[in-house]
Amino acid sequence: MKIPFTTKSYSFALQVVEVCQVLIQERKEFILSKQLLRSGTAIGALYREAQHAESRADFIHKLAIAQKECNECIYRIELLHDAKYLTHKTHSQLRTESNEIMSILTAMIKTAKANLKKE
Repeated sequence: MKIPFTTKSYSFALQVVEVCQVLIQERKEFILSKQLLRSGTAIGALYREAQHAESRADFIHKLAIAQKECNECIYRIELLHDAKYLTHKTHSQLRTESNEIMSILTAMIKTAKANLKKE
C-alpha cells in the first residue's frame, strides 16, 4: 500500500522530533539537533504550503525548497552519526526515510516541470 506523501513527511517529522528530544535531553547536544529539527520538520510544512501554491511554478518552487531542506536533513543525519551521536539503527532508519522522501520530492518536481512545459 502506497503511503500519501503528507503522511510520510509528517511521520518523518515525528521521528525527527523524537530523535532530537533524545539528543537534547540525554546526550546534551543542542546545536546540530536543533538544526536537524528545523530541516526535518520543514519538509512536510513546505509540502503542505505547496498544496496551496498560487501557480504551478510556485508549486515547483516550494517543492524545490522542501528538497533542499531534505538534503540538509540528510547532511545533519550523517554528521550526527559520524560524530557518534546517533546509533547505527537510528541513523539507518532516518537515512532510509529521508532518502525515500528525497526520491519522491525529486519525482514530483520532474512531473510538475513536465506538466508546466505542456501548458
